[in-house]
Amino acid sequence: MFKKILSECVGTFSLVFFGCGSTALASGYFRTDLGLICQAVAFGLAATTLVYVLRPISGAHFNPAVTVGFAVANRFPVRDLIPTIAAQVCGAIAGAWLLYVVASARPGVLPGPVALGVNGYGVHSPARYQLHAALIVEVLMTFVFVLVNLAVTSGKRMRASGAALIGLSLTLCSLLAIPVTNASLNPARSTGPALVMGGWALDQLWLFWAAPLAGGVLAGFFYPTLQRNASADNSPIQNTGRVGGVLDKQPL
Repeated sequence: MFKKILSECVGTFSLVFFGCGSTALASGYFRTDLGLICQAVAFGLAATTLVYVLRPISGAHFNPAVTVGFAVANRFPVRDLIPTIAAQVCGAIAGAWLLYVVASARPGVLPGPVALGVNGYGVHSPARYQLHAALIVEVLMTFVFVLVNLAVTSGKRMRASGAALIGLSLTLCSLLAIPVTNASLNPARSTGPALVMGGWALDQLWLFWAAPLAGGVLAGFFYPTLQRNASADNSPIQNTGRVGGVLDKQPL
């Protein structure tokens, strides 16, 4: 269990440091729109690499919404929820804190909330989207992301392409969500930068726990149903001997 906890902590630390750091450390060198694209791509690349390397140890969730979604789908033990989520949050806080220390080393430059990847809505949204839009986008994008995680890891062994699909889905969802909320999809990833920045970031943090967890729960309920229906549709057609069946064999 210790190895799993350590893996989740290190993985979430790396995800926050590389994902948020892609804009924080390059602040002032890229246009704002290009920086947001870099952030989405960086999160996707980090997720791909970390999932490929650490999945054999812990499952490589690095996200409380993914962990809860797997638990709802009966793919993760409920008794391990609290220690796993605690490890993810601790890793995210450490990653955000170290990023702030590094980003603050530029003379005369204090990294702002957007550069550090702080999530927000209303006046703190990158494009000034209001609460209802932020709620819808975060729930929907997290639902899609967790659904992809459940789908590509449904077999006993995940192919290398599975890690790439997880990373690509995170990039895609982030590209849509960044203008609205700066793309959370992950309560731990939101908690780290919010604690570092304080103030309004902590006041709005509740949404970035509630919405991603709701999306994860919905995906956890939906995917097993989808899988059962797909299995039923692909099951061999049995001869019932009834007229009108696909094949109605009669004795010669």
